Amino acid sequence: MRYLGNGTATKISRIGLGTWQFGSREWGYGESYSGQEARAIVRRALELGVTLFDTAEIYGFGRSERILGEALGGDRESAFLATKIFPVMPVAPVVEQRAVASASRLGTRRLDLYQVHQPNPVVRDGTIMRGMRALRRVGLVGEVGVSNYSLGRWRAAEEALGSRVLSNQIRYSLAARSPERDLLPFAEETGHVVIAYSPLAQGLLSGRYHRDNLPVNRVRASNPLFLPDNLERAGELIVALREVADAHSATPAQAALAWVIHHPAVVAIPGASSVEQLESNVAAADIELTDGEYQALQSASDRFRPITGPAALPRLVRARLGR
Repeated sequence: MRYLGNGTATKISRIGLGTWQFGSREWGYGESYSGQEARAIVRRALELGVTLFDTAEIYGFGRSERILGEALGGDRESAFLATKIFPVMPVAPVVEQRAVASASRLGTRRLDLYQVHQPNPVVRDGTIMRGMRALRRVGLVGEVGVSNYSLGRWRAAEEALGSRVLSNQIRYSLAARSPERDLLPFAEETGHVVIAYSPLAQGLLSGRYHRDNLPVNRVRASNPLFLPDNLERAGELIVALREVADAHSATPAQAALAWVIHHPAVVAIPGASSVEQLESNVAAADIELTDGEYQALQSASDRFRPITGPAALPRLVRARLGR
């Protein structure tokens, strides 16, 4: 495993573990997964040197935090534990209360990273950051982060906090590269961190899915990337991933993860449906892409033009109706 050197008390692994699927019914993994497989995944992640574990109070309405906390058990100090507040009532006292509740569900006295899950469209971040300052002052929160923030709002949040807002958790993959415009250069220049969620585009970049093998769970089925037309459009990108993967005796998913963390300011938090998938994800940290391989994937990604936005909506409706 490789780690960032950002001066945090616990080093942050370049490949972490996202736990949205823990206890969340929309992924369709079932109770045995939440009760047994999730714990085994966390235990194996610790053995392999994973330190970054990401969850949120909204995942499974608190179940993800409970499952993760129970799985970490006595090894809590080995983890860089991150969770998120959903900013419905983003006033300082509520922020403080919600942090205490998350820490209780996680069974910890310290949240290594406490993130604002998304920007509140009406309320700016001054009052949230007052709560964050109080939480840091009493030692309940180590680092503060945000999620789904523009660069301007990230900077504004940091100014409101009065110290660094360490990270911005955003969608970043070969199928979603908008962070390269400004967020990644800012993070690299200033020592901040971009935490890439959906680094495999919810499995699109694994190469598993095609017109005759469409996803069945609700999360992927409602994602326009998995429309049959988009799966066909992704064909060239998948071919490029297979070529790079073959050169490293790896899988397309591992090549896609290696591409994401090739940038020095980026860590990735793929989920895992099994211990085997977790092991495969972690192994991607050992892949060093050549400049030529990196550029080949960039070029294939540039040519991938999926149908998204309003144009995708009627197609999604037809797909759900089986037409």
